[in-house]
Order: sequence, then structure tokens, then C-alpha cells
Amino acid sequence: MRAWRGLRRAASSALSSGDGAASGGRPRRRAWETSLSPLERVRQLLPPEEAAAVGRCAAAAQAPPQTSPEKEEAAAPQVPSDAAGARPGPFRAGELALAEVRRKHNTTLKLLCRLVAGSTLASPGGILPHRDIIGQLPGQVLRTSAGARLLLRRPSLEEYVLLMPRGPTIAYPKDISAMLMMMDIHPGDTVLETGSGSGAMSLFLSRAVGPKGRVISYEIRNDHHNLAKKNYRYWRAAWEIGHMEEWPDNVDFILKDISTAAADMKSITLDAIVLDMLNPQSALPVVHPNLKQGGVCAVYLANITQVIDLLDRIRTCKLPFLCERIIEVTHRNWLVLPAKIKNCKSSQMVETQENIEEPPQKEYKENHIQDEVVLKESEYNESLSDDAETYCSVPYVARPSYWQDAHSAFLTKLRKFGPLLS
Repeated sequence: MRAWRGLRRAASSALSSGDGAASGGRPRRRAWETSLSPLERVRQLLPPEEAAAVGRCAAAAQAPPQTSPEKEEAAAPQVPSDAAGARPGPFRAGELALAEVRRKHNTTLKLLCRLVAGSTLASPGGILPHRDIIGQLPGQVLRTSAGARLLLRRPSLEEYVLLMPRGPTIAYPKDISAMLMMMDIHPGDTVLETGSGSGAMSLFLSRAVGPKGRVISYEIRNDHHNLAKKNYRYWRAAWEIGHMEEWPDNVDFILKDISTAAADMKSITLDAIVLDMLNPQSALPVVHPNLKQGGVCAVYLANITQVIDLLDRIRTCKLPFLCERIIEVTHRNWLVLPAKIKNCKSSQMVETQENIEEPPQKEYKENHIQDEVVLKESEYNESLSDDAETYCSVPYVARPSYWQDAHSAFLTKLRKFGPLLS
């Protein structure tokens, strides 16, 4: 093949040299080298002065725009020094720390604590003093008194809601996220919450509306009211220590029955409403006049019979609400890890019978298509990277996990509509 290519190149060079000799020693010019561009053809038809002007315009259009260094510095993205985010430093006394302990069957135990200099963190794998955590960077792995390893980091809001003290059953983060999307809450909105509970929904609403927004949370039980306020203040205090910007103080916890609060809310316009109570249909006649037209009321209900009662009350009372969606949020947890045999060691990839019995090698013919040759199978295998052999050397198991999240609630989306225009 290489000899054939060499002969072809020699023949082409001989032809080109013969053409050059015939023309007096000058090399032959190709057709595309002598052709004119459309702009050059137009220049030949114009007078010399106009042709020169056209050339200057074309050169100016092709030249890259020149920007001054001052404009380049102004256009460069700048991050403000007081931007919100985690404080780029180690743990400090008073903030929250989350410890992760790896357990059997690919499970993780999470422990939440507030760092105090004289306290200790008790775990199934031993004790770890808080003084050993203070001063360490988040993401550090430490050993307990019994030798167990703990991963220390700052908790997210989702993890805090799941691990904080609770009285009633909380609204789980997966449902809260769906309700926030239903209501389409923006910073600066005013949102009403009925049923403070343990304060989980209040915390997520507080972050969604931002410093310029407002959350009004009603609770009828005194113990739930106090617990929601405590969890909210606990999170705010720890946030201010571990972050550059303080958490907004934008939630008003009110101990009162929502059905008797019509006079208090007379002058308030609501952008959205969250109902998390036993009988939400009793609160709709009171709160719907304050909800803006087109606003959404998201209802958190534990069973489907409550949804039926709610929709029947809207129908019989002729309330201006349209039921858009009724959903149930489910997450499916998956397990992906190397396969193990009975002695708990990673098994190696076993070749199947099809791989052992190699098929007879086929003879490949050389195909010449535009001076390109199809590589043989042996040459193709040699061109592969050696790093590719390390992949897929150990089999993996990918299946749904044995532990799945159970049913939590039915989420109902109600939208307020205006009267029909005549």
C-alpha cells in the first residue's frame, strides 16, 4: 500500500514538473488560485476611486473591534465581597455540625449537633469531643474514641428540617419543593401559612421570599407554635455564625385560629397560600378574599378522602377556586456499587463462553476512497488507549434500594379566578 502511494505521488510530481517546464520554468497555477472573489469582480467594474473606497470599507468591516482597557475592566464579571454564602473558614462554636457515619448495607447515619466547647458528640462508633471539631474545615474526616470515622460538614436546610426536634409530622422537603413550584414564589412575595407545625415549611418559605418578603404563619396549638418558633430561631442563629449574610427575619408566628382571623388580614394582599391543617376547607372562605386574582393556594393533605372533602366544599360553597393538579411526590432510591461475593471481596470480571470462543478472523480488503485506507482490525486495536482496559474490570450492581420513601401527602393546587366579564 505504501509503495502504491509512493508511485502515485511520483507520477503527480512528474506531471507538475512537466507542465512547469512547458510554460517556461514557472509553476502551473491552479484554477482556484486565479479565480476572483465576487468583491474583486465588482472592483474591476468600478472607477479606481470608488474601488479604493469599497476596499477600505471591506477592510474596516473585517477588522476586530478595538476596546479600551477601561471598558474591558468594566465588562469583566465582578463578584461582590459581601456576597451571600458559607463563610470560608473552619467550624466555630455555636454553629451546627452534621456528622455522617457509614453503616452496613450502604446506609448512612446522620447526627446533628450544635458545637459547644465543653460538649461531646455521642455516636454508635464512639465519642468525639466538640473541641476536636471546632477549628476544622467542613468536609474533614475525624476518628472517634472507638476508632470509627465521622465525616463532619455543615448541614443543608433539607437535612436540618429532617433532623430538628419535631412535634407534629413535618412536611417533607420533597413535598415542600413541589409546593414552592406550584405557588411560583418570588423574592418579595407575601405568603400565608396555616399550620406552623414544627416550622419546616416556614423555613423554606422564609428563604423563598427573601429579605423583602413576608411569611405569616398561623397555628392553633400552643406547643406547636412554640416549637416552630424555636426551630426557626435556632437555625437563624447558627446560620449567622457560619455564613457571610444573616438569615432574613421575615416570619410572623401567630397563635390564633385562622377561621377567626378575617379582621386581622383585612388589609393584607397575599401572593400565595399554604394550607397544612386537618380541615383546610374551613379556612378557604376566610382567606380567599385576601388572595390576589390568579394566585395559587397549595393544600397539603395526608389522604385522598381529605382531597374529596376539600373539592366538594369548593363546589357546594361556589368558591372561586379551580383545581389544577393533584399530585403525589415519590422518589425512588437506587443502589449502585461494585458486586461482592460471599467473602465480601470485589469479584473480577469473568469472561463468558462467547468471549472465550473467538470467532474466525475475517479477511479485510483494502478500500481506496479518496486516498484514505480503512484500517485493519489489528491496527485499530493498537490505537486504543491503554487506560480503557481498566474500565469495566469489576462488575457493578445497579438496582432499586430496599429502603424506599413511603407515601407522605397529596398536594392539591388551587388557583383563584375572577368573575366572568359580560
